[in-house]
Amino acid sequence: MDTDRQTELDAAVLRRLIAHFDERKDVQNIELMILAGFCRNCLSKWYLEAARERGVDMDLDDARERIYGMPYSEWKSRYQAQATPEQLAKFNESQQD
Repeated sequence: MDTDRQTELDAAVLRRLIAHFDERKDVQNIELMILAGFCRNCLSKWYLEAARERGVDMDLDDARERIYGMPYSEWKSRYQAQATPEQLAKFNESQQD
């Protein structure tokens, strides 16, 4: 497979992942971190890093808006629940592995 085709496929998969996360706002970032070791914030940081590596002028707020589909502050106020003690314990446990 040529590089252009691979890039096209990679981009399509990222768009689908972003859309999936948009459809599953009920899934909290801490749950993603516990189960998968990454969350929407991680994707935002990876997006920003990729932009900077390619000379694209972007800040973290821009990257977060791309991943969250809205300003991060709005997403947090609308969809982010307070982490439960159980979630925090599982998260801390997962970070020790």
